[in-house]
Amino acid sequence: MSVRQMKLSEMQQMITEIYGERDKRRGVNRTFIHLVEEVGELARALRGGDSSEMSRELADTLAWLLSVSSLLGIDLETAFMSRYSNTCPKCKSNPCICPPV
Repeated sequence: MSVRQMKLSEMQQMITEIYGERDKRRGVNRTFIHLVEEVGELARALRGGDSSEMSRELADTLAWLLSVSSLLGIDLETAFMSRYSNTCPKCKSNPCICPPV
């Protein structure tokens, strides 16, 4: 079974169609808390080293980020491209030449 590639904006629309009403009832703050919980689950998956678990948690984290973005009225694809348009937003280079953190 092949999986169709989707643009980020299509993913955001899909998540909004599936969860939008529920997200509105929950509100931005509680939806953001779920996003943070997913990031924690992703951290545990990374420590565990199970690639299938990491894949699931990355997908869950993205879905919650898309939900938060939709609640805020922000098209995440547009926001991403305006900030990361083929260069580092700080040094304006590709590849990045910023000093290590």
